[in-house]
Amino acid sequence: MNEIYNRLRELEKLSCNLYNKDFLLTWENSVDNLKAVMLIAEILQMLHTQKKVWRIFDYGLAISIFRDNSTRTRFSFASAVNGLGLGLAELDEFKSQIAHGETVRETANMISFLTEVIGIRDDMYPGEGHTYMKEVADAVAEGYESGILAQRPTLVNLQSDLDHPTQSLSDLLKLKDYFGSWEALKGKKIAMSWAYSPSYGKPLSVPQGIINLMTRFGMDVVLAYPEGYDLLPETLDCAKAFATESEGSFTQVHSMADAFRDADVVYPKSWAPMAVMQRRTELLKQGDQQGLKDLEQYCLAENKKHIDWECTEDMMKLTKGGNALYEHCLPADISGISCTHGEVAKSVFERYRLHTYQEAGFKPFVIAAMIFASKIKDSAKKLRDFC
Repeated sequence: MNEIYNRLRELEKLSCNLYNKDFLLTWENSVDNLKAVMLIAEILQMLHTQKKVWRIFDYGLAISIFRDNSTRTRFSFASAVNGLGLGLAELDEFKSQIAHGETVRETANMISFLTEVIGIRDDMYPGEGHTYMKEVADAVAEGYESGILAQRPTLVNLQSDLDHPTQSLSDLLKLKDYFGSWEALKGKKIAMSWAYSPSYGKPLSVPQGIINLMTRFGMDVVLAYPEGYDLLPETLDCAKAFATESEGSFTQVHSMADAFRDADVVYPKSWAPMAVMQRRTELLKQGDQQGLKDLEQYCLAENKKHIDWECTEDMMKLTKGGNALYEHCLPADISGISCTHGEVAKSVFERYRLHTYQEAGFKPFVIAAMIFASKIKDSAKKLRDFC
């Protein structure tokens, strides 16, 4: 219980302004807001371990909209809203009137009459996902301000084309737990590296989220990728600015080995080149099926040119003491298990497997914390009521 009260005291010192706010991008939020979400998440996790209830709703719905496949985030969202006292309904766009041309503005209001939170995953197409989330947010704001809705649902980004905040904050909580504190992360080197995958079209949001969050906490962030696998330019500019503010650093290299050398943390993760994702979006809008097939074959061939970008035992030997922490959002492409050649060697993944499970285990509480802070004006006071 002392650990809970210590975190409550930390929370009370922060200048947090998350009340009645959506959570779409980490880089839109202050460091105090980010710390508040993480502290609330830690407290909720501790209360859960003690089998204490932290329900804040007597009734109401949470709506999830998944436009991409999901395991961890889907079940984390369900767990989070259930713990807060909400029922869950998933919007299946193919079974709704969206299939008959219903607009985003209309749908957003129709699903929100007793809804407290809407979680959205729309991560595959640059320029699309975040824009869609903002459109939903504007629609429910209009419904609330016009008196149609009795409450304004909070929007939570469950992964967009720009950011994956519930994932990156879970990754950061794992680092905090592993190294002991946020202060201990200053000067630690993290290698956010592209890694080979035999699949095509993985989103950019995880690497963009990592470089923009870890630079906020004074880490030395190295982004590594083969020529042509660039991220969105504005996310690179943000990371550079955050590194300057926190007295950390942000560098880009085109060698996995250079990124891994003396790293304290490694995060090898495949993503598609920005230009490819943009081209894919155009082809989808045009309904060009042959163009999509040709693009996929081209991308798989390009990926194969970099098959040596794998987190192997030899690569891990380059890290600090040969013992850097391995992180991944999961599922990883594991060589010899899920594929012949992938992002990470079987022996490396197995050594860190339970660490990645713990990393993922923070996510339900991060999501719950985002909702909690948006709905409860004095989060620390309300949390004390549960202790």
